[in-house]
Amino acid sequence: MWTPTTRRQHSRAGLRYETDLTDAEWAVIAPLMPEPAPCGSPPVWTTREVLNAIFYVLRGGIAWRLIP
Repeated sequence: MWTPTTRRQHSRAGLRYETDLTDAEWAVIAPLMPEPAPCGSPPVWTTREVLNAIFYVLRGGIAWRLIP
């Protein structure tokens, strides 16, 4: 049941998008993510930002004309 306490705990306020991961959600997922490869150039985007983008597209879809 939603109580004022659980509403605050699961609030999405303060995020750029509703699909972005909260710090608590990221703390659960981060240990499961692989480390970047030691060779090659450093990654441009963090793993968290990549997951945020994936969740954004999954939630809102993507226009057919935007698919390459």
